[in-house]
Amino acid sequence: MPHRYPQEAVLRDGRKVLLRPFEAKDTDALYEFFQRLPVEYRRFAWDPVENRSLIDSWGRNIDYARVFPLLAIDGSRIVADASLHRRDGGPLRLVGRVKWMIEQQFRGAGLGTTLINHFIRIARENGLRHLSCMLISDLEVEAVRTLEGLGFKSYVMPSYGADPDGNAHDMTKLVMAL
Repeated sequence: MPHRYPQEAVLRDGRKVLLRPFEAKDTDALYEFFQRLPVEYRRFAWDPVENRSLIDSWGRNIDYARVFPLLAIDGSRIVADASLHRRDGGPLRLVGRVKWMIEQQFRGAGLGTTLINHFIRIARENGLRHLSCMLISDLEVEAVRTLEGLGFKSYVMPSYGADPDGNAHDMTKLVMAL
């Protein structure tokens, strides 16, 4: 997978970003990216991205066949982190799961669509049958719309998730058949 990168992507507003896989040398820049995100956004991340040792462990344990982490870089700054996750075995071994976080100034410019389109292509090339994603329904409305626009089907699960304070949130599971 990584041999096709780096690639330049042009966003709807004309800005250009470099897309390439996360590498061990990127741990400082990725940690800085997460720290630049507003706390109200970062607190809903799937992983505790404020934990420096977690980001360091990602750099030490890169396995592109299991998790393909794709960065979007503007100049020398990471502006988005996205990942395609695969299971080694079991009934979901042909299902990829996608996650991403995008800096506020780059949302709404097509970067999320670009990243997901890369994952759709990679998933198809690697024999996956489905892609899935879980989003917080009320907080990630635009992301849900983006994925639905790409052909994902959505399923809302009332009160399925909780925020860090324990408040219930509807979750939207999105699935695309490849």
